[in-house]
Amino acid sequence: MMSIAHMRRQLALPAVVLLLAGSLSACSGMNDTEQRILTGAAIGAGAGAGLGVVTGGLSIAGGAAIGAAAGAVSGLAVDVFKKND
Repeated sequence: MMSIAHMRRQLALPAVVLLLAGSLSACSGMNDTEQRILTGAAIGAGAGAGLGVVTGGLSIAGGAAIGAAAGAVSGLAVDVFKKND
């Protein structure tokens, strides 16, 4: 009989692959502003999750959420800057 932890590990890779494939197909019709916000949020989430792991002060999910919010705002700022340039 398989343990729950073993079943989760077996399902993790296919779930990640499906999630990534779905997220890539959803980005095809975005305008420049949406792409910049999404890119900033994705980079921020990765950086925030990494900092959450390294510092140990925040959970990984908490760091990712804060990073995603900061990245989305940064992406919007870059978009405004590029449009005014």
